[in-house]
Amino acid sequence: MLRNCAMRLRTLGTTPARRPGAARRLFSSEKVIRKDYALPNPSWTKDLRLLFDQFMKKCEDGSWKRMPSHRQNPTRAIQEFQTLFVDSKFKKEEQMSKAQQFTRSFEEGLGFEYAMFYNNVEKRTVSLFQGGLHLQGVPGFVHGGAIATIIDVTTGTCAISEGIAMTANLNITYKKPIPLLSVVVVNSQLQKIEGRKLFVSCTIQSIDEKTLYTEATALFIKLDPEKPLT
Repeated sequence: MLRNCAMRLRTLGTTPARRPGAARRLFSSEKVIRKDYALPNPSWTKDLRLLFDQFMKKCEDGSWKRMPSHRQNPTRAIQEFQTLFVDSKFKKEEQMSKAQQFTRSFEEGLGFEYAMFYNNVEKRTVSLFQGGLHLQGVPGFVHGGAIATIIDVTTGTCAISEGIAMTANLNITYKKPIPLLSVVVVNSQLQKIEGRKLFVSCTIQSIDEKTLYTEATALFIKLDPEKPLT
């Protein structure tokens, strides 16, 4: 088998360059290896690495779980979602195969650097977030839209623990601006469930919990396969 692989490489010449963050394939099994962007990288500050290590310790007894994060959704997941919730005439499988998660589409260290942890018993999700230089709003601070995005991602993780859901309402109170490259803790919790409605609360605080940057509430609606999105 190795001889065959070597012959194929010689025939093809130099291996083509791989897109940053693209999945790799192993010759032996053809298994796709997707990069997990929720792991430490050189752009992470000391504070972010320290917090990450502390939460990884909490994961050891099973009470918390680290959530992996990839640039692209698995093809199977896309197909299942479209089968359940998207009208066949609106399906664009070729385009969807090229789609990327917004929060993972930036170069390393320039956008959303975060690691997310989930506690099933407490129905809590915590994101350890570091806003990169390409998320700037007013000079030196994270854009309000970027803050809304990390809130939506974090509260959404709380919601989808109860089933596939989408944001219906996001109400945010910005109390203090978040400096670029600083590390903050995004803490969200599922508050109640009413039928298909999922109510989630969220705060963004400094590492020492002395500064409250943002408060938010979110409403998510569990999707109904009998009611297509399109």
